[in-house]
Amino acid sequence: MSTNSQALPPDFMAKMAELLGDEFNQFEQSYSEPPAIGLRVNTLKVSANDFSTLSPFALKAVGAHEPAGFLVTDDSKPGSHPYHGAGLYYLQEPSAMVVGGLVAAQPGELVLDLAAAPGGKASHLAAQMQGRGLLVANDIHTGRARLLAENMTRWGARNTLITSAEPTHLATQFGPIFDRVLVDAPCSGEGMFRKQQFAGKQQSVSKQEPFAWSEEMVLACARRQTAVLHTAATLVKSGGRLVYATCTFAPEEDEAVIAHFLHEFPQFELIDPPRFAGFGRGRPSWLNDSLADETLQKCVRLWPHQFPGEGHFIAVMQHVGDEKPQGFGKPMEFTPPGKKDLAIWQLFAREFLQADFAEERLLLVNGRLYLLPELALETGKLHLIRYGLLLGEIRKGYFRPDHALALALTPEDAADVVTFAANSDEIAAYWQGLDLPSKGPDGWLLVAVDGFVLGWGKRVNGRLKNHYPRGLRRNRDWRLETGD
Repeated sequence: MSTNSQALPPDFMAKMAELLGDEFNQFEQSYSEPPAIGLRVNTLKVSANDFSTLSPFALKAVGAHEPAGFLVTDDSKPGSHPYHGAGLYYLQEPSAMVVGGLVAAQPGELVLDLAAAPGGKASHLAAQMQGRGLLVANDIHTGRARLLAENMTRWGARNTLITSAEPTHLATQFGPIFDRVLVDAPCSGEGMFRKQQFAGKQQSVSKQEPFAWSEEMVLACARRQTAVLHTAATLVKSGGRLVYATCTFAPEEDEAVIAHFLHEFPQFELIDPPRFAGFGRGRPSWLNDSLADETLQKCVRLWPHQFPGEGHFIAVMQHVGDEKPQGFGKPMEFTPPGKKDLAIWQLFAREFLQADFAEERLLLVNGRLYLLPELALETGKLHLIRYGLLLGEIRKGYFRPDHALALALTPEDAADVVTFAANSDEIAAYWQGLDLPSKGPDGWLLVAVDGFVLGWGKRVNGRLKNHYPRGLRRNRDWRLETGD
């Protein structure tokens, strides 16, 4: 198959030919192949082994570096399957999975994802943390932060704080308290060219978007990345880990940014992470810079001609300074719900739930009831999108549960549940927002697909009233889209 390299920016290809030398032909040829589809299992809900057994898609393990990661090897459309709606997996570019693996968040830690939208890496960190500690997931753009909140809701993560704030504002509010900080830096996106090119081939030429790339863009990105990374350094506690990642090949945005950062912040050192198949090393020889040295080889480069992904650069650094570690920060101060509101929640919980919720961590804001994480920090004037788990709304005399609560529960957590097969008419109808016949006592119940919660329903006089969120409903039978 011939390579459609003329669709790529000529200056970019010329630059890569100069940098890669004998490797360039393989690199260029990789653009003839369609991008891999990656799927990372939500281990908060199902083990990777169990999912691979029940999966309706043909899967292949992505590699030893990510036990929960798979490649989809058939023509399935996992994003159109009800398992996706139930949050059993995240569709993630395979090389992006490596980033979360190298952050290696641990249960009970304080972790910050500084530019987290749309949520691929944040959901990975949440799975690693197993519901313990606090994950602060931030995006400076409010619209993207709301999309992040939607994806984390589907993931069923409870121990998250989702914010939309400038990195400097986070640094002012929290200081150096985080065990791990991820800077998934906005970049020139060279590692996304193959996906763009492949998408363009599915359209008429007149509809194809030109590639936005220039050396000026690369340098502008490098300046922005440097500023963000400098701020991120002030959020890492002594002994903590700072991970910098881009999806670009440009040494100006990769090795050069790290070389200058290490010069400015000598309390950080590069870690040489475990090496797996396809993990290339940093290229200090590509820099004409007095600050470049061989330690930059400890960085990880993922290439589309060497690894089943589009490409990433990752630098793992540790704070080795001797500063006294700062404490967790100021715990959040809040007033719990009043007796009347609390009684409304308690009545709902006694009648329809089997799980316990710590009442000392309940927070009522504008009629919405939240369960705060066990570790809840004071947020000051930060713009909050979501703090903890949204349980639902307290209305006049009754409680209306939220979709987020459903996706954080298992069937065992509810007093009543109906479960349907993934390819059933009932699931197709439910996902479209239709009501269903249902025998049993009136009241709220969970609707599950093959035993995994998809949303709420309310049984009234033998009918299951549909409470799947309107904005998430399918306009047609999902089986028509996937061919299942």
